[in-house]
Amino acid sequence: MKNTIKVQRAILDITQEDLAKSIGVSRQTINSIEKNRYVPSTVLALKLSTIFKTPVNDFFTLEEDD
Repeated sequence: MKNTIKVQRAILDITQEDLAKSIGVSRQTINSIEKNRYVPSTVLALKLSTIFKTPVNDFFTLEEDD
């Protein structure tokens, strides 16, 4: 799975720490998601969707091998 979390953060001009605090996770979790080392839960993905004001499919996309 690919994601554009870093791009979405840049659009909102917020840091990993700011995003993490707003959805109740650690900065390291945000970093791991951005680097595709961690696949977030549905709840976490929906929280990100709320912050970014965009559907989950706009910032998470499946790759052929997923």
